[in-house]
Amino acid sequence: MPLFIASLNSGSNGNCYYIGNGDDAVLIDAGISCTETEKRMRHIGLSMKTVKAIFISHEHTDHIKGLAVLANKYKLPVYITKATATAGPHMIKKLSKPFKANDPVRVGALTVIPFTKKHDAADPHSFIITGNNITVGVFTDIGFACKEVIHNFGKCNAAFLEANYEEGMLESGAYPVYLKNRIRSENGHLSNNQALELFKNHRPGFMTHLLLAHLSKDNNDPALVQQLFTGIAKGVKIGIASRNEPSAVFTIGGEIQMKMF
Repeated sequence: MPLFIASLNSGSNGNCYYIGNGDDAVLIDAGISCTETEKRMRHIGLSMKTVKAIFISHEHTDHIKGLAVLANKYKLPVYITKATATAGPHMIKKLSKPFKANDPVRVGALTVIPFTKKHDAADPHSFIITGNNITVGVFTDIGFACKEVIHNFGKCNAAFLEANYEEGMLESGAYPVYLKNRIRSENGHLSNNQALELFKNHRPGFMTHLLLAHLSKDNNDPALVQQLFTGIAKGVKIGIASRNEPSAVFTIGGEIQMKMF
């Protein structure tokens, strides 16, 4: 059975990613409202009935904004570290379940493995999700590609990978210096070039799909990112996860359904 993946939204205005096998699914982050999550899932033919759990990467608002309402409405377990739950507003204590880095979590027929990353949050993690020997990774909000990121990226048949900013656009843009320095620090976000180096040097030969994610509205250009990665794709299908609309549902390990933005 293949895995089905989609970005419901990706960017500083909200992040939410769907990974499932048709029967069981998880959401990575819940940074858009419950209503918008439901609407976007219906729009691309997905059902909340398949979602069995939510995993939270860190406590920033664009990753948890819709969590409380969504988790309570569907009585979904929320996998979240204690430090993240303590630091973040509106956490769901009665539905929360702790996880530890590198300890697998079973959700139906899926296995979710959290791992640590560098970001300016209390206890940030990213995730790989495996089902039927197919692995999908969610690699966003990362200051640089540390050994954990590199190791887990090399396991993925498909991945959501941050390409947050273009260095020249950030440098010449209107952001204040402190914010520019935060974004390009080791606890900030991946640039286009950093993401490109990770993809070029560490992608596995069996990777089929790469969705570039968490693009900055002000400091990046989706067309530029698409061009950069398509030029070295070598058969990997490249897409852009939008900050304004859901992606198509991509089938990993079966028939390819790809929407290019």
